[in-house]
Amino acid sequence: MGWRLSDAVEEFLSVAGEFLRAERARNTIALTVTEALRRDPSLYSSPLFGWYSGAGEPGAGEPGAGQLSAAFMQTPPFPAFLTAMTEPVAAALAAELAATRPDLPGVNAEDDAAWAFAGVWRERTGREAEVKRRSRLFRLGELSWPSPRPDGAARLATAADRDLLLAWMEAFDDDVGERTAQDHSRAIDSRISYGGFTIWEVAGVPVSMAGVTRAADGMIRVGPVYTLPEQRGRGYGGAATSVVSQAALDAGIAEVLLYTDLANPTSNALYRRLGYRPVEDRILLAFG
Repeated sequence: MGWRLSDAVEEFLSVAGEFLRAERARNTIALTVTEALRRDPSLYSSPLFGWYSGAGEPGAGEPGAGQLSAAFMQTPPFPAFLTAMTEPVAAALAAELAATRPDLPGVNAEDDAAWAFAGVWRERTGREAEVKRRSRLFRLGELSWPSPRPDGAARLATAADRDLLLAWMEAFDDDVGERTAQDHSRAIDSRISYGGFTIWEVAGVPVSMAGVTRAADGMIRVGPVYTLPEQRGRGYGGAATSVVSQAALDAGIAEVLLYTDLANPTSNALYRRLGYRPVEDRILLAFG
């Protein structure tokens, strides 16, 4: 019992898939990333997955023997993503990963679990944790389009937009302070293949974009949303978000989700106006 680790996405989904889908909104990152990896295993190198089965008695604060109660995944160079879990379970995971992935860049989890993980990480590796970002997960209720709608129109991105999208993805990373060594090219090509980027144009000039993940288990996640700095404040990002949100609803998607940075009151207020409602908060800790 306890934590089991695997580098095989199919094994992970066969064991933990039902558990993840039971709370598909909260586990959107794990479900959409594993779906992308299942389709194209070369998207991320050296992924690692894990699931936790309790060894205690039901009702004693731990799940019964064999009952899966937590899971995680990590795709370098990104932090580990933890599902909801207790502090002792998060601490046990940190002890496991300190021996196998001491270069882990950080952890993305609910607040208490993240700090429990970080405490053991400091003990085992000597690396301190610092808050990188606090984020909020939103779910779309009833979509409310921007009023008045801004000038321009939306179109799906094509292969001809590849260089533009690459530049915008890198600029988005800079805006949120998450520039890594990751090459976005493969992810961009994958998204273009299923219509995963929508560009907002004004007089034929691209000014904003909104991306969506591939549909998985009846949901999609909107993001990234990026607008050129000199074009901000004109409603283009909200319009692009509304277009991809409506497209998801029209396609029968049951859950349309997105994350916001809690340090950005503008985007949080915008998505509420569009009809998105909060689900949960998470914290991203970076290990120095």
